[in-house]
Amino acid sequence: MSEASSVVPGSRPFPLTGARGVRLTGREWPVDGAAARVVLVHGYGEHLGRYAHVIAALNAAGYGVVGIDNRGHGESHGRRADVVTFDDFVEDIQTLVLHDETAAPGVPRIMLGHSLGGLIATRYALRHQDHLRALVLSGAALRFGGSTPALLLRLAPVVARLAPALPVVASGGPGILSRDPEVDRLFGLDPLTYKGKIRARMGMQMRLSAADAVERLGELRLPLLVMHGADDLLTEPAGSMLVDARAASADKTLTLWPGLRHEIFNEPERDEVIAHVVAWLRARFPVSAPAGRADDPAPAERLP
Repeated sequence: MSEASSVVPGSRPFPLTGARGVRLTGREWPVDGAAARVVLVHGYGEHLGRYAHVIAALNAAGYGVVGIDNRGHGESHGRRADVVTFDDFVEDIQTLVLHDETAAPGVPRIMLGHSLGGLIATRYALRHQDHLRALVLSGAALRFGGSTPALLLRLAPVVARLAPALPVVASGGPGILSRDPEVDRLFGLDPLTYKGKIRARMGMQMRLSAADAVERLGELRLPLLVMHGADDLLTEPAGSMLVDARAASADKTLTLWPGLRHEIFNEPERDEVIAHVVAWLRARFPVSAPAGRADDPAPAERLP
């Protein structure tokens, strides 16, 4: 993993206007003759720049990548780690997908969402799955907050209404993201990550949206790859197990990674996790020719 950076090398930036007029920063990593385009949806408090190694592997395997820094995150505008209503995130992703369908028509799109991004991706698929050909989830935030005090949960609706921006619950501690201490170090150094407590409205919107998504999982028909670290203490593996159990998809794969924590793409076994995703994609979206980024014809110059 490299030092903290707001931009993944090789990306092409583009501006978008999301829900409520919020200015968003989009980026794409194109591949000539891509077998598919992966719409990458990052997690809470982070940004696309933390996925350089994932993007590089997908590009090298023959898949283009496109994404935005979610509103209130990274280089996009909006109050840090806040949202008026959760589906503003979903509307922003639909704006991105429509933009990408115009920029790269006729290419299959797969959505890959991690954590908060997994919840966004799930809700997006429930609403717009005709725009996708497959859905990949990592540590999706469908079940979480089991250690939150009962009193705080009872007061949450009132606090969210009266003081929506109030930071109320810590989002984690040392070692909760990964067993690799370098992950914590880089997260702490990164000026674009959010390190404060979860805001009252954000937490409430996540809980309501997750509960609704769980009730509607039977509407999912897309091919699914659902992954979770078995030792994840931020989002519960039980949420991913519910996706696998309830989705109507004929093609679904559940992978629980023993010993891994929340950020399975940043654990010591990250190469194995990424290879698992690539193998799953290649079985469904085969690559017909060697991959090369559209802006980088020399293979030796790809991301490390």
